[in-house]
Amino acid sequence: MITVVGTGTGAQLPEDVAAGAALVVGGRRHLDAVRLPAGAEPIVLGPLAPALDTIAGYVAEELPVLVLASGDPGFFGIVRALAERFGPERLAVRPGVSSVATAFARLGLPWDDALVVSAHGRDLRTAVHVCRAHPKVAVLTGPGAGPAELGAALAGRDRMLVVATALGDPERERVERVTPAQAAARDWGTAVSVVLCLAEPSAPGPPRTVAGVPAGPARWALAEAEFAHRDSMITKFEVRALALARLGPRLGDLVWDVGAGSGSVAVECARLGAAVVAVEKAADGVDRIRENARAHGVEVEVLHGTAPDALAALADDPDAVFIGGGGRELPAVIRACALRARRSVVVAMAALDRVPAARAALTDAGFGCEGVLLQSSRLAPLPGEVTRLAATNPVFLLWGVRTPVPIEGVDQ
Repeated sequence: MITVVGTGTGAQLPEDVAAGAALVVGGRRHLDAVRLPAGAEPIVLGPLAPALDTIAGYVAEELPVLVLASGDPGFFGIVRALAERFGPERLAVRPGVSSVATAFARLGLPWDDALVVSAHGRDLRTAVHVCRAHPKVAVLTGPGAGPAELGAALAGRDRMLVVATALGDPERERVERVTPAQAAARDWGTAVSVVLCLAEPSAPGPPRTVAGVPAGPARWALAEAEFAHRDSMITKFEVRALALARLGPRLGDLVWDVGAGSGSVAVECARLGAAVVAVEKAADGVDRIRENARAHGVEVEVLHGTAPDALAALADDPDAVFIGGGGRELPAVIRACALRARRSVVVAMAALDRVPAARAALTDAGFGCEGVLLQSSRLAPLPGEVTRLAATNPVFLLWGVRTPVPIEGVDQ
């Protein structure tokens, strides 16, 4: 049997917790805090694979193993690796209080509506985009992905970072509220427990039924009437439905809406969980996008400028890009977006003459390209309680998906 004991944040382990164990695995501070039985082998937890191999030898001989961990070992902790290797039936888990729960407790805030994302040993970009899109996020940090790096990535945005260090340690604990820029300018050391990223003001939200990731919208491809727009200059819902399907916006993604107009595509991507930047050249369009984002309760970053030149101001590469309009500059805009898009580019256009150049711009950038002509007719009332079909303007929708680069010796 493998007994896994979480210390909780700052909780003291009983000195005799290791009694009867033949193998004790844990961090140096955990091992120093307990009395090891005579003959027990201690292992300071570093790289996980060698420790699991050693545990496997003791399990094979049916010798008792104790694993010491911080906080709740079932929450982004070692329980997952142990259960995958040895099976959950071999585990006896005694959880402690996680650093996330403790950090929110220090602020007097509930966290059933918070998103928790791990940047420990992972690419920081997912955590950054979750923080950009959502108002209450806890980030589990690691080397190269700490408060300074997170702050640098979020600099200039309306967020407060709460850096919780050495939680539970009566002498070293600190809970500090800083701006992203202030976080980026400091060396935080190695004792950071967790970083909370909060939109101001921080206040309890409405009661939740489902914790964590918010439920997706009940509807998408919303009617044009649900957005402020000028002279029907808006991506129609039939086009938007297919565009969203090809963009695939999701939690942790970054999406650009270039030539955003009313921002209907940007808002819909944000409603589906993505961080979104809308690029719009018209000043009144910028205001309209912000108005639509507020009306739908989402965050959309708006860049006032003309593509492709304006795109140079965007530091983070997008996962997906939607391009609406573009005029004669459309091929150049597509090329600029395709150079940076990680996954897909979707282009909507009304002019037949622009399709060949748009398609070439995608394929020349290494994207596989498909497309359709969308032409719909909507039910419309006529006098005398009869109905006709009212045709909408046809729109070409092209989408390119980045083609994986073949790796020599690897079957695709």
